[in-house]
Amino acid sequence: MLKITVLVSGGGTNLQAVIDSINEGRIKDAKIVRVISNKEDAYALTRARNAGIKAVTVSRKAYDTKQDFEEALLKAIDEADTDLVVLAGFLVVLPTKLVESYENRIINIHPSLIPSFCGKGFYGLKVHEEALKRGVKVTGATVHFVDKGCDTGPIILQKAVSVEEGDTPEILQKRVMEQAEWKIMPEAIDLIARGKLEIKDGKVLKH
Repeated sequence: MLKITVLVSGGGTNLQAVIDSINEGRIKDAKIVRVISNKEDAYALTRARNAGIKAVTVSRKAYDTKQDFEEALLKAIDEADTDLVVLAGFLVVLPTKLVESYENRIINIHPSLIPSFCGKGFYGLKVHEEALKRGVKVTGATVHFVDKGCDTGPIILQKAVSVEEGDTPEILQKRVMEQAEWKIMPEAIDLIARGKLEIKDGKVLKH
């Protein structure tokens, strides 16, 4: 049984997609053991509690130093006996120690087709604003393993979404979530839980 800890800063729509996928059997041999947010008022924490999942806050404001905060975050993940860390809109740069401790065991969802519109400063609506500004006809979402870079880890799954006439960043964000993010994040977790993935030469291979 793959034990998952989800890190999230906001509403938790991707978290909900994973919860639903586990309940409906689309993700097998996995369970969410803990949800951690850096924001006390994140609705994701309510989603977790409604699903009977332990939800905790580890806020930077509660600690004197960045190092203390980072150690507390790592401790909260370790305490849950975590096998896989899932970033579902977690707006905190991960501590190097965390990335090293969970090498090839952290995954992230990004709302574009990496390497487009990714890297430092590209998150949330900003990604969709830039995609529309550039005039791309196709965008999408990417699930990837997390390494020490920013959106640079091995790609697990990608799904394309059409950009339509009259799209606003908000409309495009919703379509990317519904058509891509909420589908490929659960699929990636299921593949990991069933031991179907291998990283070789910086690329993800499916068995």
